[in-house]
Amino acid sequence: MLQSSSNVTNYQFWRHDNKPVELWSNKVIQEKINYIHKNPVEEGLVYKPEDYVYSSATDYAGENGLIPDLVIFEYYGI
Repeated sequence: MLQSSSNVTNYQFWRHDNKPVELWSNKVIQEKINYIHKNPVEEGLVYKPEDYVYSSATDYAGENGLIPDLVIFEYYGI
């Protein structure tokens, strides 16, 4: 059940019961990026993550996405 906020009268887009995850290592950061990029594929919107126009997966695939000069996370196995 979604909780209501006192400043919301009709519709609420964001959930108030989110579960923040601390990005404490490169491995966790990469896991979360992969999860976000795979969501459109799992929902059947596209075949490849980089095909979803509103995703940074395009930039991670070496192409140019919608946002110019996007800084991407690079994982170096240290």
